[in-house]
Amino acid sequence: MMDRLTHAVTHHRRIVIGAWIVMTLFGGFAAGQVADRFAVDFGVPGYSAYEANQRTLQALGSGEVEPFIAVLTAEGDITKVDGVKEAIAQAAAATTPQAGGSRVSSYFDSDDDTYLSADRRTTFAAIYPAGKLTFDGVEDEPTRTALAAAAPPGVTTHLTGIQPLFAEAADGETGGPSILVEAIIGGVGALIILLFTFGTLPAIAMPLVVAIAAILNTFTLVWILTYVTDVSLVVQFLIALVGLGIAIDYALLIIFRFREELRHGADTQAAITQTMRHAGRSVIVSGTTVAVGLISMIIIPVPFIRSIGIGGMLIPAVSVLAAITLLPALLSMIGPKINSARVLPRRMVEGSDDPQAGLWNRWSRIVMRRPALIATIGTAIVAVLLFYGVQLNPASAQAKDFPGAGDAHAGYQTLTGAGISPGVLLPMQVVIEGPAAAGDLSAAVRRLEATPGIVGAAAPPQSRATNFAVVEAIADADAAAKSTRATIDRLKDETVPAIQAELGGTTKVTLSGVGPQDREFVNAVYGTFPWVLAFVVLLTFVLLMRAFRSIILPLKAVILNLVSLLAAFGIIVFIFQKGNGSEAIWNVPSTDAIISWIPLMIFAFLYGLSMDYEVFMLTRMREAYDETGNTTEAISLGLARTGKLVTSAALVLMFAFFVLSTGPGTDIKQFGIGLAAGIIFDATVIRALLVPSLMRLLGRWNWWLPKGAARLVRVEPSPK
Repeated sequence: MMDRLTHAVTHHRRIVIGAWIVMTLFGGFAAGQVADRFAVDFGVPGYSAYEANQRTLQALGSGEVEPFIAVLTAEGDITKVDGVKEAIAQAAAATTPQAGGSRVSSYFDSDDDTYLSADRRTTFAAIYPAGKLTFDGVEDEPTRTALAAAAPPGVTTHLTGIQPLFAEAADGETGGPSILVEAIIGGVGALIILLFTFGTLPAIAMPLVVAIAAILNTFTLVWILTYVTDVSLVVQFLIALVGLGIAIDYALLIIFRFREELRHGADTQAAITQTMRHAGRSVIVSGTTVAVGLISMIIIPVPFIRSIGIGGMLIPAVSVLAAITLLPALLSMIGPKINSARVLPRRMVEGSDDPQAGLWNRWSRIVMRRPALIATIGTAIVAVLLFYGVQLNPASAQAKDFPGAGDAHAGYQTLTGAGISPGVLLPMQVVIEGPAAAGDLSAAVRRLEATPGIVGAAAPPQSRATNFAVVEAIADADAAAKSTRATIDRLKDETVPAIQAELGGTTKVTLSGVGPQDREFVNAVYGTFPWVLAFVVLLTFVLLMRAFRSIILPLKAVILNLVSLLAAFGIIVFIFQKGNGSEAIWNVPSTDAIISWIPLMIFAFLYGLSMDYEVFMLTRMREAYDETGNTTEAISLGLARTGKLVTSAALVLMFAFFVLSTGPGTDIKQFGIGLAAGIIFDATVIRALLVPSLMRLLGRWNWWLPKGAARLVRVEPSPK
């Protein structure tokens, strides 16, 4: 089948290339259109806190967006200073003025000391921006300006909160380069690596051409998909990053093999046919495993993550299609000229057919002679990282860990310096619905204040509507802190039911707020994550068992892939969660957690990319074994022929992701380092040390496939 496809593509190469040009140009148009159609809802429908937040939004017009926190400080008792209440009101009016301002909770509305520091010199007010949460957030500068302008003489003001703190981090005040500079640096780095990989301009250009075509045409399909279902905004980043990675990977594999066939004396058509027969098949197997890793996300009961799985599946599909149609058509036109326009000497970039020459040939001989030693070294390195990987603590970032400087950070420091808990940034919200919401809620307030982990509670007058009220409770720690999880559980399991029992009747009481909703997100994602892994492992195992005609090779592949993922988690845990070098290098203190969405996205990226490298190596080893029947020779040849390919592909991605980590924001830094370190670790320790050494130790067992398993996947069993 692959031979027939290759013949058709090369025979009609002008039509194929022309069609791809037209589709890619349309893809550029589609990429601009789809930007306005992405969904930005990161909620967890069906979970109590999320649903209560939505009812709060409907009843009060706000509550989905994290509150702005106005901080005011005076020399004496601030409650005695005239004009403070009016300044807070002016700030609230300036927040989302298109919606008529925002509701506010403060001492001056509730007459509750919860909003004061112990010395009464500092007060805070929670201002809830109206409307739904959007990716761009709510502009905080009008609120800050109005607060400062209306403040009475002698009163110092700041505006802080999760969104203002994040905005300061994103403004790049930590010294990170802009997104444009990052893209330029990453692009130049990739070009340099491709230059040293191929050494000729046509060979350097082709992976980039394939990547551009794959990315833009994926945007076309996603644009169409947005008319069928909601697609998360995150998908556009997956298209850019995963699309770039796997498209370049597949192009590298095919170009490496094509040039090798040319070196062996084949003409252009024969070289393409042989290349696609072997490398093309590897691309299809690899693309399938990437798709499996992404589509597995439909198991997670979070709509935007499911949309990532559905939309993300299109990325490897289009990349594979470009690699097996567009690329052979281009190669058939350029032929041996792919080695023209040389910019580096041949000896620096091209492989050798002499099994006794070349870096990877020499390394393969070392591994074959000392497999037990190499396997022990690789296992020791992995064990250290796994020790940290199993300590992964997925949670939202705490406010203290937001990098940057400015008024929001100064306001946060003023709050905590006055002894006010950082829990005020994300107050717990207890939603009361029913006739009792119109009555006296002091008993509910006292019940909340008596809950361990809560330092204050209040029932703000502006947080009421017909048969609807919100009581605020302030935790003694940041809502994202590990200790606050127990407080959330205690509120949900004990305090809220007790309040509902006291209010009686048809009253409904629900714990809500951004903090509890974030915990629901973590529970929803990671509670079902074992099922995601089981689905991916089982399906990948079956696919690879058919591809490699073995039980042992796919089993080893999925185990090592999971080990590689845990090791990547271990790297970011060691650096960021434990704080080893994060502050010195990235100006980020120890976070005690990894931001909750990052492990999931690292899984989505790395599982497929890592399996690509495994498939590239094992396909070549299987091919060599079928030709020679010698396991040691097959492993050695496969490692020697794919070592440079895997390393080059990994370096391109590692460099791009590492540059990403220099951007502002703790989440971006953790994400970039996790991807960069995970990819290079997989390409070196896993693929260069453990894979060949373990295969050498397993010997003929590598190729074992009993009759029953062979019948299941419709291939020939292994010989006795």
